[in-house]
Amino acid sequence: LAMMAIIVMFFQDGLTGSAWGDWANYTDSPLRAFEGELGVQPPVGFWDPLGLSSDGDVAVFKRRREVELKHGRISMFAAMGYITPEYFKFPGELSPKLGLKFADIPNGLAAISKVPGQGWAQIVAFLGTYELFINKPVGDEPGNYGKGNLGLGFLGPVKDPEARKKKLSAELANGRLAMMA
Repeated sequence: LAMMAIIVMFFQDGLTGSAWGDWANYTDSPLRAFEGELGVQPPVGFWDPLGLSSDGDVAVFKRRREVELKHGRISMFAAMGYITPEYFKFPGELSPKLGLKFADIPNGLAAISKVPGQGWAQIVAFLGTYELFINKPVGDEPGNYGKGNLGLGFLGPVKDPEARKKKLSAELANGRLAMMA
């Protein structure tokens, strides 16, 4: 991790021309086009070491943000799915035909080989159906599916703009962390 940080510092040094990457000195950058976007958070600020958004294309940036949010949400669920079975397992049988109980399924990656193929097919079919037919974007905001607070429609949307921005920023930061976990 320390080596990665040093490499990033060298990259910033070459980008901005100052010893610690003084962003204020580099005013001609197309990277500044997205400096005010949600997810630009201290201490890093806008971080695009590969220059993927260097062309300033807003549509491509929104698509990448949508994908970042989706992968972050999936990663947060995966992190919870890795932790939760340590403390709770459903009672009953996962596959009555095979005599396989939920309690028989090990935690972590070992569960992949224990769940029957038909079970995985059901999971993929359910998620595919949800993604293709139910989860439709609302408006022009990346990652907004009109589900409201916590993704639960009955809670309604967050009405206060400042609280909404704070919650969306937290979602992005937590999703980024979960993707690294």
